Amino acid sequence: MTNTQFSSERSGRSNRRRSSHVRTDPPDELGGTAERAKASSPVVGHRSTGNVANAPSAVPPDEFGGSYESECRPRRPYGAVKKVLAVVIGRAGSRGLPGKNALLLAGRPLICHTIDDARAASTVDRVVVSTDGDAIAAAAESMAVPVVRRPPDLATDTAPVAAAVRHAVAEHDAAGVASIIVILYANVPVRPPGLIDRAVGLLLETGADSVQSYCAVGKHHPYWMVALDGLNRVTPFHDNPVDRRQDLPSLLIPDGGVIAVTRASLMSAASDPAHDHPHAFLGADRRGVETAPGEVIDVDTARDLVVAGAFMDRAIAGGVG
Repeated sequence: MTNTQFSSERSGRSNRRRSSHVRTDPPDELGGTAERAKASSPVVGHRSTGNVANAPSAVPPDEFGGSYESECRPRRPYGAVKKVLAVVIGRAGSRGLPGKNALLLAGRPLICHTIDDARAASTVDRVVVSTDGDAIAAAAESMAVPVVRRPPDLATDTAPVAAAVRHAVAEHDAAGVASIIVILYANVPVRPPGLIDRAVGLLLETGADSVQSYCAVGKHHPYWMVALDGLNRVTPFHDNPVDRRQDLPSLLIPDGGVIAVTRASLMSAASDPAHDHPHAFLGADRRGVETAPGEVIDVDTARDLVVAGAFMDRAIAGGVG
């Protein structure tokens, strides 16, 4: 099935699309828009802190950007084609930038921008947030997004990403079983439009186990890396004669923009003791989509947050990202 065919299956979906990171209507003081504010009718949502199956009948308007159609309800009947679940993962703790996933960026908690990206993707059927943080959960629930509370053993800085995602998927199965899982990091507020759809489309077209986004390493290349010993003596990491950037071998690095993985690959890595590598869930057939330098911004430090804020300010003002 091609990406075009896959997208056409979703003709009944909402037509929310972003052609860029620029909003087409002026933002309010909390980052919402007049267009979203009009959509204030009650929606089905989830505001508990456990399994997503027990959802109340309505949620209040989104205080971080207007009222959204609930992602707890599928936009078309489950079972027609392969279903895609986006899992937004964000821990409360962070050593580099404490509480980063709930810090304000362009007037909204950081995680809200990733939820926007998930909802803008035409290939995504449902969105769920996995977190152990109250502020992160509140931001997600204000947007009518189901929250799966992560247990303490899956909320440490050493807990495998795959384990947290598997937990969220299993908790969400009561609402419908997805065959493709899109993993999105809450601390990546900037992605190029269409990136999620590119990854899911390639996964479907190729039948691969996973697709991840990558960008070029540029001048921070292993060929030019060195190690310093206790006497500050230099040892090249990879001894080579390359002196010009243009002559460096082409290498890419994961940029954190998106990971799309089949359910079978995600779950089988947990059931097979032989697959104890933290990236075993990506499977044997791994594919990639490339992004341009700067198209994905991953917030891990205070400097990263400033960079992301500058990008958002420029986008809102109508500049080129």
